[in-house]
Amino acid sequence: MQRKRNSCYWIVCLLVWATNSWAQTTNISDKTLSQDEFISIVKQYHPVVRQATIGVERAKANLLENRGAFDPTIGADYSTKTFGGKGYYDYFNPEIVIPTWFGIDLKAGTEKIEGDRAGNELTMGESSYIGVKMGLHQLLFDKRRAALQQAKSMVKLSKAEQELILNDLLFDAIAAYWQWVRNYEIYNIVQDALEVSKERFRFVKVEYEQGSKPAIDTTEALTQLQTFQMLAQSTKLEWQNAGLMLSNYLWMPDQKSMDWNENIVPIDNQINEAYPIPPALETLLATAANSHPKLRSLDFKVDILETERKLKAQSFIPKLSVSGNALNSGFTFNNPTNRLLLENNHKLGVDLSVPLFMRQARGAYKQARLKIEETNLQQDLTALEINNKIKSYYNEVFNLQSQINTFEDAYKNYSRLYQGEVIRFTNGESTLFVMNARQNKVLEVAQKLVELKAKWRKSYAGLLWAAAALD
Repeated sequence: MQRKRNSCYWIVCLLVWATNSWAQTTNISDKTLSQDEFISIVKQYHPVVRQATIGVERAKANLLENRGAFDPTIGADYSTKTFGGKGYYDYFNPEIVIPTWFGIDLKAGTEKIEGDRAGNELTMGESSYIGVKMGLHQLLFDKRRAALQQAKSMVKLSKAEQELILNDLLFDAIAAYWQWVRNYEIYNIVQDALEVSKERFRFVKVEYEQGSKPAIDTTEALTQLQTFQMLAQSTKLEWQNAGLMLSNYLWMPDQKSMDWNENIVPIDNQINEAYPIPPALETLLATAANSHPKLRSLDFKVDILETERKLKAQSFIPKLSVSGNALNSGFTFNNPTNRLLLENNHKLGVDLSVPLFMRQARGAYKQARLKIEETNLQQDLTALEINNKIKSYYNEVFNLQSQINTFEDAYKNYSRLYQGEVIRFTNGESTLFVMNARQNKVLEVAQKLVELKAKWRKSYAGLLWAAAALD
């Protein structure tokens, strides 16, 4: 009867160990945190997300600023001179200037000049004018249009960079989450082993006191118990520290960090949930080639550099500026005696300059071309790196799946060996040392299995991250 009672006891201990060693214990807090809930919090409240949004808003503000170069302006110029008690002149010139996309400024204004000592080139009295000012070398392209086009490209670039930042943030967050889950699961595995070891030590001690077991068995059981106690302490520390790392991604709506505590735990048995099926490799490669934000950002950089190159090319054209005003006496242009304004009343101006050696133009244009060439090379290199990352993670995901299958079978086999050793020990056919060795092996494989499952989750996230498909 004593032998039968011992056998039943050890089988019960084995069942407790085998059932709970790689699943979570039933002592689960109500404050569970799933991956979806965690990622939702990161997307909504993490400061990096807000910083990336600010980058886009700043680019839009820069675009608005450059659009201002085409805003009509109204101004007035007034000056007067009195010297030695004598009035020289009074000059008043209100004017409106309307810039256009083609580098032509339309302007209209009036002049009122009074005084006995005004310059001879000035028209005394009241007059008005309508005119244009243009740089013939700027009709095709100029700095205003270049700045506006670059500002538009910068908005697109900042949006691509925002997506890239978010993609990197989500990958780091998911990796931290599954590291936390891994450490929590391993801590629970060790806790289960510790509880079994406590019961075993108490039982062996009673058996020794009753004379059924030698004293050395109590030392053996105590050594195993102490080993698990130390292991439980270290795994708990790892779980706590992983939680602190996870809290770096947990923020409140008021932009305050969330206070971390040990009552926050993963959802029950999450580590063993069904694995999502990875997309086909060709699909991931095509997705990355067409829409990866890093590649698109380089495309937008090329657009900006092409605009700069186009502007630098204008430097080879001789600078020729022309301005012309149709003049009229008074403030109206409906005087029937003054119909031929451009023939009888006008003001023209021409400004021409040509650099003799074009060294500044040639140097600036060459730099612009080299920047484009450099960026194109970077595009090719980046595309290759992205493709290789996708392939690497893809291989890792399927390799890890194969390892998981192998270790799951190994775990079952080691559990059977442990169970058999328990039965042999209770029948007096084995030693406590051998049984503990079997238990240690089961514990080792159980921990390795959890590590592989957590690593698979991180590798799967890495596969989507490499293709910029995290969302």
